[in-house]
Amino acid sequence: MKLTILGCYSATPRTLNNTTSQVLEISNHMFLIDCGEGTQVQLRKHKIKFNRIKHIFISHLHGDHFFGLVGLISTFRLLTRETDLHIYGPVGVKEVVTLQMKLADSWTNYNLIFHELDSKNSELIFEDDEVEVHTIPLNHRIYTNGYLFKEKEGNRKLDINLVEEANINVAYFRKLAQGFDVINEDGVLIKNETVTKPGAKPKSYAFCSDTMYKEDIVPIINNVDVLYHESTFLEKHAHLASKTKHATAKEAARIAKKANVGVLLLGHYSTRYDSINVFKEEAEEVFENVELSEDGKIFDF
Repeated sequence: MKLTILGCYSATPRTLNNTTSQVLEISNHMFLIDCGEGTQVQLRKHKIKFNRIKHIFISHLHGDHFFGLVGLISTFRLLTRETDLHIYGPVGVKEVVTLQMKLADSWTNYNLIFHELDSKNSELIFEDDEVEVHTIPLNHRIYTNGYLFKEKEGNRKLDINLVEEANINVAYFRKLAQGFDVINEDGVLIKNETVTKPGAKPKSYAFCSDTMYKEDIVPIINNVDVLYHESTFLEKHAHLASKTKHATAKEAARIAKKANVGVLLLGHYSTRYDSINVFKEEAEEVFENVELSEDGKIFDF
């Protein structure tokens, strides 16, 4: 599971700081999460292939999380994209995008498929053989969702020595990897668990965009490997967090601790602070395993 931070600051882009956008690579998928202004430039900078992005997840319709979307869609068109593009986001995202396309007379030459969200409960919005994606209802000034990405159980690993000892024909190796019991060359039923081992532990990633402290997301994100949680403010500005429906670094850490996550990844920093290291310091007072998002930083989990 690989995460590339394209932007992780709040409000407005600056010379060296970009607004929220990140790319998650998980089980052969490349998911774009949020699309702040300048996202396509960051994609090019980090040599991420546009045609691999088939699903875009928008948390909410504040500009620092989706103002780059129309531009990216337009660029896909200019590059003669043919692959379908799925966009998940709040009700209204389709209207915004299609109005821009209409007024510019720039309809895409590929299918734009919108999945508009309005539920206040967590729901499954994407699933295939390898991954499933659920919404994480958040509490911000407008309707907002985070997203939970979960790998499914993969194939089991064959213990070749045991497989050979059990006299199993190679034609059944795939069945074994899929978890089935098989008949060996002597007509004996071989139990799967006697000749295979569990595959790699499925990974999970929770993206919690703009939100104030919200404990009821804990059951949804419980035990995830990595939690990205906004931390716009430090504790000394907690009154601003409450007023604007954002979170502090310590509040993000409390959520991480209650949910027993593996790693807490902070982001969405206010630019009022001279250094982002103070966010890590405050969060570590509550939760031990804390990392900082930084524009251009790549995490391999």
